[in-house]
Amino acid sequence: MKKIILLLMISLLTAFFTVSCGGKNSASNNSITVMVPDWAVPSDEMLDAFTKDTGITVNMNVIAWENIRDKISIAAAGGTAAADVVEVDWSWVGEFNSADWLEPIELSKEEIDAMPSIQPFIIDGKVLALPYANDFRLAYYNKKHFEAAGITEAPKSWDDVYAALKAIRDAGVTTYPFSMPLNADESCTTSLIWMAYSKYGVVFNEDGTLNKDAVLGALQFINQMINVDKLIDPACKTSTGMDAYRRINSGEASFIVGPTSFVSRVQDPNESKVVGEVIPILLPGATGPSPKTFALPEGVGVIKLSKNKEAAMKFVKWFNSPETQKQLNYVQNTMPTRTSVMEDLINEGKLKNTGALLEESTLISSPFPKGVPSYYSEMTTAIFNAVNEMVLGAKTPEEAFNAMDTKIKELVAR
Repeated sequence: MKKIILLLMISLLTAFFTVSCGGKNSASNNSITVMVPDWAVPSDEMLDAFTKDTGITVNMNVIAWENIRDKISIAAAGGTAAADVVEVDWSWVGEFNSADWLEPIELSKEEIDAMPSIQPFIIDGKVLALPYANDFRLAYYNKKHFEAAGITEAPKSWDDVYAALKAIRDAGVTTYPFSMPLNADESCTTSLIWMAYSKYGVVFNEDGTLNKDAVLGALQFINQMINVDKLIDPACKTSTGMDAYRRINSGEASFIVGPTSFVSRVQDPNESKVVGEVIPILLPGATGPSPKTFALPEGVGVIKLSKNKEAAMKFVKWFNSPETQKQLNYVQNTMPTRTSVMEDLINEGKLKNTGALLEESTLISSPFPKGVPSYYSEMTTAIFNAVNEMVLGAKTPEEAFNAMDTKIKELVAR
């Protein structure tokens, strides 16, 4: 009898532990960790709705943007996932692809076409992340400044811009009518890229090297405006990129090419002294509006080492869905990456003073023929240092080009 009771107890314990272990595994498969910066965090109501619809619990791990890439790298070196879903900046994609850290995401052509800013996240035909925050380069001009100098139409080409800036300065409307980031940091690199891309239609050759005519031409134009004609405030040589952009808000600058966030910033009386004066327009090009613009979006992707890839993939696609895109704009003022959602928000009156915003969003394309390269972090350092040395007078445009060209050729050949 004692033996029978003992056997029954063992059976019950075995069943208990089997169910317990099974329950833990099931919970694990229905729980994911998402590592993003604070501006990408959905509301509790949004996350609760996602959990109700999918049964997947989401644990948000909010990390400073500048620390995320290192955390992903350190975890991967140890054979683990820093999180199931992670922030993926456009500039990290080449490195993450080379390290094989991201699980490819299956999307139809129709889905890809619905969000032009997905382009930086595609390498060799593989979609490695989905964009949740749109940022592309858009031009802004102060209509009041232009009219004060006798100019009644918005500039269409870079020649129009150049002539207008000189007229505005000569009329005494403002001392430095153009502003752009020229300090030795990432915003300086992206400034050179959009200048070359909009003015010449190309930045990099098919083999990844710099297109000399375009990049040298852009360098010469920048040098002409800051060191020869003095149309750009010398403070831009050492100030932050955001400070350079904010000169349009203060009324010091008459024209900038800047982030999409300035669609709202120039209209915010808490940030702007020129409310109602600044209009977003298409990027100028060689002979008229440029047919291309450059996007710098942020996205989310699934770590390959995740043990919950199926659940993580569901979250990424939900995060990028039209309804979530709209809700993120309400909660975080995030600029949607889907053209249809942007159009809805404009029609609803949620996005105001949009000017050419919607049209420009359809002109997004990548200046990198084969996708963002794995050596981008080294390349950008070479570019912004050379540009900054040029504007400080330490290098000619030709010398600046040769410095960055030599380094990039070394990186391509490596």
